Amino acid sequence: MSQYDLVVIGTGPGGYVCAIKAAQLGLKTAVVEKRATLGGTCLNIGCIPSKAMLHASELFEEAAHGFEKLGIKVGKPKLDLDAMMKHKDDVVDANVSGISFLMKKNKIDVHTGTGKILGAGKVEVTAEDGKATTLDTKNIVIATGSDVMPLPGVDIDEKQIVSSTGALELDKVPGKLVVVGGGVIGLELGSVWNRLGSDVTVVEFMPKILGPMDGDVSKNFQRVLKKQGMSFKLSSKVTGVEKKGKSLAVTVEPAAGGEAEVLDADIVLVAIGRRAYTEGLGLEAAGVKVDERGRVAIDHHYKTNIDGIYAIGDVVVGPMLAHKAEDEGVAIAEMLAGQAGHVNYDVIPGVVYTQPEVASVGKTEEELKDAGIDYKTGKFAFTANGRARAMNATDGFAKVLADAKTDRVLGVHIVGLGAGEMIHEAAVLMEFGGSSEDLARTCHAHPTMSEAVKEAALGAFAKSIHS
Repeated sequence: MSQYDLVVIGTGPGGYVCAIKAAQLGLKTAVVEKRATLGGTCLNIGCIPSKAMLHASELFEEAAHGFEKLGIKVGKPKLDLDAMMKHKDDVVDANVSGISFLMKKNKIDVHTGTGKILGAGKVEVTAEDGKATTLDTKNIVIATGSDVMPLPGVDIDEKQIVSSTGALELDKVPGKLVVVGGGVIGLELGSVWNRLGSDVTVVEFMPKILGPMDGDVSKNFQRVLKKQGMSFKLSSKVTGVEKKGKSLAVTVEPAAGGEAEVLDADIVLVAIGRRAYTEGLGLEAAGVKVDERGRVAIDHHYKTNIDGIYAIGDVVVGPMLAHKAEDEGVAIAEMLAGQAGHVNYDVIPGVVYTQPEVASVGKTEEELKDAGIDYKTGKFAFTANGRARAMNATDGFAKVLADAKTDRVLGVHIVGLGAGEMIHEAAVLMEFGGSSEDLARTCHAHPTMSEAVKEAALGAFAKSIHS
């Protein structure tokens, strides 16, 4: 028996950050992780390895098609996929090793095995050899994350029909890749293999890609991806995938009904979303309630219906984003230590790490219209930005949405090179209730891509100077 102030089940970004913060605040803390390595889906098979592949494939594409425009002649680049995969694996190893170091540094006990809640204050950990140990604790935080959403009637074998996990482990570039789902994961991984030589077709059930993102952003971004060579079938659904030797026959039907068509593919990537992962946690036996979508039900302080049991991250309501989970981990650790933890859910940025990137924070135009909020818009295209022209990175725009009466910024949306970095000045502005005038009157270095954000703010407040 062990006595802890806190046991965290799961060591993804939410879990390990929660544990570190709790330990820093003086709580005796332990984590439970079923994988041999820490970091959860994000570090092992998600965010981090995919970014390594995105970066490498972007440089491959730049060498093949962008260098010559800049006066650099290197000849046609050759792909060494094994070396690219090794780079990805090395990045993962470095990151998960870093988390192990942080556990030791903060004196956090790591229990490797599957965690099961026996009731308030008790967590059973079953190791791979079947040996079980019971941890005694004052508080439990469930941070078990999410898993791939299955496509009915289609079996993922991670060889020909793959999830994001398998799409990061392919041993050769597929001739034809069909991506089921036009969300963040599908577009990121689709763009990787498109740049490396695949013929990529994205099938999306909704009439636009990127689901809840701003409609203007989705429309513009789809045009950019089409220009890069990706094909799209919107308002369509995959109703079956048949294996025919080394190839696949993918049946696609209109979402509203109608005549089906069959697409040939070498690989099918299923990326229709993720769902809360609670398998084996023993929630039902422990009396912990879940909602209609299988997520752990919590109050505004991350508490379940059972005293001493809390939940954060992908396993609860809200956007399935690593940084949202991290902030929740910090907040609940602070609460358990007697402080006032808080997360502002109105200011959580989202990024699509393609090239160009897509970044968004706050409300979309559609959300403001639906809420009946009177707003004003400022928009500035990167074609009018000097730095973007210098780097041949003129695709996209920055858009600022502000309250028509108060001028308070309600949302910012960017499609462009480095959008994921630029979005944070908008996030900081919004965290402090800033206006478009505040942003427009803040001096920005010239020449920078960020000037487009300033110009968009100026467009909302008054008029842009350079357009």
